[in-house]
Amino acid sequence: MKLKAMGEDAVVAALLRGVPAGRGVIRGPGDDCAVIGSPCAKYWRLLKTDCVIETVHFLPNDAPEKIGWKALARAISDIAAMGGRPQQALITLAISRDQELRRATGIYTGLRKCARTYGVAIVGGETARSPGPMFISVMLSGEVERHRCVFRSGGEPRDRLFVTGRLGGSLAGRHLTFEPRDEEARWLAQRFRIHAMMDLSDGLGSDLPRLAQASGCGFRLDEGALPLNPGCTVAEGISDGEDYELLFALAPREAERLRILWPRKFPRLELTEIGILTAPGDSKSPGRGKKKLHGYDHFA
Repeated sequence: MKLKAMGEDAVVAALLRGVPAGRGVIRGPGDDCAVIGSPCAKYWRLLKTDCVIETVHFLPNDAPEKIGWKALARAISDIAAMGGRPQQALITLAISRDQELRRATGIYTGLRKCARTYGVAIVGGETARSPGPMFISVMLSGEVERHRCVFRSGGEPRDRLFVTGRLGGSLAGRHLTFEPRDEEARWLAQRFRIHAMMDLSDGLGSDLPRLAQASGCGFRLDEGALPLNPGCTVAEGISDGEDYELLFALAPREAERLRILWPRKFPRLELTEIGILTAPGDSKSPGRGKKKLHGYDHFA
């Protein structure tokens, strides 16, 4: 069977079947980061790897500084979604020998800027020749207090669903300049019992069903409440992907306190309630019946 007939989630599931976890693994594949440590430790180690590929995640004429920023910021966004702090990064750059040096150094200018902004140390990596498209692979480590680590799998029926910022229209350039919600995620994890959280990299249409499934829940989405970027339709807000906003679930009794405290702490960043988690098998989007939501899929 060809990968395009399966879709990304099915391909990943097939690749990971039978993969050993090993000792000290709190959480392996299936969340925003792997989590390593002892069940009783004060801190857990977070591990994340990600890559950006020319013609898939950026175009040949995109500014190299922005490409470098995006390459590291994507991984920082995943660390943030677990409630953690990013710490050390390894960078692999594969590039054609026919490229100009200034393109390679420009990418590292963007990497360094992102690293300085979010307190990341670039501690090594690899540089190699690519016979095809350029790509940058990032391995990022971080840490999180054990009691503040947030998984995708803790959601409960009746939990309220929230997103930060606005959705849709990432190809207008936001996918190269977005700011990972690092401070916001830490604040949430410190002050609220967030049941489940992830970052929106493949779009709400893919990531919301993943969070609900990991939590053993269904969901109901209020499409009329979606916070959209100017000029975007609801379909684009659901399907475009690369928003890198936080999607999270928390108990109804916590939701009202969050609505009061959020604008005091983050007056320039919107926070929107977009739906609820429900009992398993009870997933629907108002006005669309039980039509399946779709986001970005690498193999579709």
